[in-house]
Amino acid sequence: MKYTIDATNKHLGRVASEAAKALIGKLSTSFKRNEVADVSVEIVNVSKLDIFEKKMKNKTYARYSGYPGGLKIATMELVIAKKGISEVVRRSVYKMLPKNKLQDIRIKLLTIKE
Repeated sequence: MKYTIDATNKHLGRVASEAAKALIGKLSTSFKRNEVADVSVEIVNVSKLDIFEKKMKNKTYARYSGYPGGLKIATMELVIAKKGISEVVRRSVYKMLPKNKLQDIRIKLLTIKE
């Protein structure tokens, strides 16, 4: 089954939670929590998302290399400037999926179009 989400004038969290719910398979009648649902989710018009200016400056994304002093912190502004707004949407959907072996498989079923 294919789901299309239009992100025009919507907030980031609302779009991400709707996409995560569809990727998990909760919108289908044959939902099983231990199987990947046969769905594909497409989010369109991502560049028209409604994101607050305060969130752009204060929201941080952290990654750690594993070495001492290897913590890298980037704000949402920097991530959008470097990788685009689609990366912010992908990260927010990824964090909303259950943390198990199926998380990486489910995020591959997501396509984002600006």
